[in-house]
Amino acid sequence: MGETVLVISGASGAIYGVRLAEILGPKARLVVTDAGRLTLKHECEGLTPEELAERTGSTLESNDDIAAKSASGSAQIDAVVICPCSGTTLGKLASGIGDNLATRSGIVALKEKRKLIIVPRETPYATVHLENLTKLSSWGAIVLPASPGFYNLPKTIDDMVDFVVSRILDHLGHNNDLSKRWTGEELT
Repeated sequence: MGETVLVISGASGAIYGVRLAEILGPKARLVVTDAGRLTLKHECEGLTPEELAERTGSTLESNDDIAAKSASGSAQIDAVVICPCSGTTLGKLASGIGDNLATRSGIVALKEKRKLIIVPRETPYATVHLENLTKLSSWGAIVLPASPGFYNLPKTIDDMVDFVVSRILDHLGHNNDLSKRWTGEELT
């Protein structure tokens, strides 16, 4: 099994990317945009990308380095997950702009037919976001909004985060038991 590129961009919801990095550990190649760095620090008690990489054993790549492994079509990369995905990163991807490692990794995933999972955290969506998500979905990207379910009766924020991360892991093909799954017996 190859690695997963995990991009944390500047949308609110850095906690989702942090939790995913904790689970993927050394199998993650971590890319954090400049706005992602600010959001990570603000929302996750001062956490830096360097500290996150050290804590999780993931490999941190500079978003400025478009020659990094994550940008290569020949590298053994299984998937790219942009979690959370900002409207700016979304717009660049939908326009084919790969001007940094985050967007270049996403464009390479599309051209190589790798899994590209986009986790938007905007609310509400502007029409341009919906159009860009539709365009990327039609090109094969998986659009997985950071919208936790409540049928599993979450008790904490961690429960709600784990619900979304569990769905991402499902689409990556990683077995997990982060959240309670619907069985069909709940309402009987």
